[in-house]
Amino acid sequence: MSLSHLDESGRARMVDVTAKPLTRRTALAVGAVRMSHEAFDLVNRNAIAKGDVLRIAEVAGVMGGKRASDLIPLCHPLGLDSIIVECSAEPDLPGVRITASAGVTGRTGVEMEALTAIAVASLTVYDMVKSVDRTVVIENIRLMEKTGGTRGDWRRDEG
Repeated sequence: MSLSHLDESGRARMVDVTAKPLTRRTALAVGAVRMSHEAFDLVNRNAIAKGDVLRIAEVAGVMGGKRASDLIPLCHPLGLDSIIVECSAEPDLPGVRITASAGVTGRTGVEMEALTAIAVASLTVYDMVKSVDRTVVIENIRLMEKTGGTRGDWRRDEG
């Protein structure tokens, strides 16, 4: 197996996607932020001093997904058609579950944008609750599915 981001001499490069066809591509990623019951209660009641944790994290996730190529050196800059980030308070964690979906009609996929959205939203939750809980854990950031492209669709089998 060869690594597409290395040239023949082992130097890092951004993959040339010029010859790839334009196709509709989507990606869905998920993650979670686990916290103490006290912090969860404050998030759930929208009583964190810094503001509405869930809504602010959603906006931060969208902003982060749009900037994936600024953060990841060999990631192609994309003109996203859509990016949606949803945060929900989940008592079973306790904490916040985050989903991000991204879409583009392009020559390369949007997995990194969806994953970056999850990471930035998660870090935002962490930042907003750290004053009441130093034990916060960001966990299970992962790609769940992707569609489009030359290799076709893929879905994580978690069953």
